[in-house]
Amino acid sequence: MADFKEEIRKRRTFAIISHPDAGKTTLTEKLLLYGGAIHLAGSIKSRKTQHHAVSDWMEIEKQRGISVTSSVLQFNYNGYCINILDTPGHQDFSEDTYRTLMAVDSAVMIIDVAKGVEAQTKKLFKVCKQRGIPIFTFVNKLDRFGKAPLDLMDELENVLGIRSYPMNWPIGTDGNYFGVYDRQKKQIELFDDDTSHGQNARASVTGSLEDAEFVEMLGAEAHQTLVDDIDLLDTAGEEFDLEKVARGELTPMFFGSAMTNFGVQNFLEEYLKLAPEPVGRKSTEGVIEPDDEKFSAFVFKIQANMNPAHRDRLAFIRICSGKFERGMSVYHSRSGKPIKLAQPQQFLAQDRQIVDEAYPGDIVGLFDPGIFGIGDTLCDTSHKFSYEDFPVFPPEKFARVQAKDTMKRKQFVKGVEQLTQEGAIQLFQQAGAGTESYIVGTVGTLQFEVLEYRLKNEYG
Repeated sequence: MADFKEEIRKRRTFAIISHPDAGKTTLTEKLLLYGGAIHLAGSIKSRKTQHHAVSDWMEIEKQRGISVTSSVLQFNYNGYCINILDTPGHQDFSEDTYRTLMAVDSAVMIIDVAKGVEAQTKKLFKVCKQRGIPIFTFVNKLDRFGKAPLDLMDELENVLGIRSYPMNWPIGTDGNYFGVYDRQKKQIELFDDDTSHGQNARASVTGSLEDAEFVEMLGAEAHQTLVDDIDLLDTAGEEFDLEKVARGELTPMFFGSAMTNFGVQNFLEEYLKLAPEPVGRKSTEGVIEPDDEKFSAFVFKIQANMNPAHRDRLAFIRICSGKFERGMSVYHSRSGKPIKLAQPQQFLAQDRQIVDEAYPGDIVGLFDPGIFGIGDTLCDTSHKFSYEDFPVFPPEKFARVQAKDTMKRKQFVKGVEQLTQEGAIQLFQQAGAGTESYIVGTVGTLQFEVLEYRLKNEYG
C-alpha cells in the first residue's frame, strides 16, 4: 500500500499552454532532453533536416511546423514520473486543448518575452482559471530582445488578473542575458556560450551574489542592477504562498530560453518540487481521491491512425484512482458493459511501448475498436459512477462536405464519423438530405484543412 501511495506522490501531470510560436514544442523537447528521454533535441527551426520535433508526428504538422494534436509524453527525472501533454497552440484547435486541460493537475504557460501575453494565451488561461488549475509561467526567448521583466509582471496582473512571483531573475541587459539569479537558493547561475544550438544540455557555473569573482564576471553595472532588482522584488514584490499557487491566484515565474537551454533545468527542478501531485476528481458519487484503491479513469482524447500502417484508433485515458493493470476488466459507463483493457500503451510521441501497470496521474492509450467516446468513464465493476461531463464549444465555421467519387462513399462516411468521434469536427445533418453530404462545424478554419488532409490520406 505504501508503494501505491509513493507512486502517486511521484506523479506530475501537466499541460503546456501558449500562443502559437511561443516555443511550446521546443520547451517540451528540452524537458525531454534533461529527462534523458532524447539525447539530442531536434531544433524545430531546421525543417530542412529530417530531424523533426519528437512531439509533432502527423505529416501536416511536419509540413507546417505547428502542433495540431495534443501529444502525450512520459519520462522520469530525479525520482519523479512526469506526464506532459503538449497542446496545440493554434486557435483552431482550441477544443482539443480544452479537453486536454481536463486531464492535467497543473499547467505551464509559456510567454514570449518580446510579445508578452497574447490572445490565445488569454483564452487558455481563462479555462485554467475556471478549472482552478495551478499555473506556472515560463518566460521564453531570453536570447532575443524583449520586454523588461518588471513590465511582464505588470502585464500578467493587468491582462490576466494573476499576481506573479519570479522564482529566478535574468542577469544582463535586454536580449543579452547571460544567467539567472535563483531567489530560493540565493545563487547566481551563469551559462556558458551555447555552441550546440540548443542540442545539448547547457553548462553553467554557480556562485553567490557577494562573490568577488562573480562581481568581476558580471561587471559592476550589471551586478548593481541585479542587486537593486532583487532588493525591489524582496521589499515590494509578492510573498511566495503555495496555497495561493494551488488556488490559481499566484503564478511562480521563471525566465529562460528553451531554444538555447537557458534556465530550463532550473525551471524543471523547481517546478517538480512545487507542482501538485494528482488530485481528486468530481463524479456522480462525489470527489474520487487518487489513493482510492478501486480503479477509475476517463477518456479525454481519441486519436485515429497514429500509425497509418495499422489504421489504428487509440483512446487516451487519464487514470484517476487505483492501479491500472494490463488486461484488467472494467465497467464502461456509457455502454453499461464490462470491457477488457487490452494492448495499453504509453508514449514518447510516436514511439510507444506496451504498459503493464500505471498509476493515478498517468496517461495511457488504449486500443479502441470503436467503443469509446470523449468523456467516457471507466471504473471498477464493483463501484459504478461517472466523472463530470466535458464542456462542448459551439462551432464558429461551417462547411458542406461530400465525396467526389460515389464509389468511395463508404470510406467517406466512415472517415467523417471517426473524425466526429475524435472530436475533431462536429457533425450536422440536413433534414431529408440523406448521407450524400454532411454539414460539419468546427471552431476554426484550419480544422477544415486537417479534415480534408485526413480524409484524403487516411480514407482515400
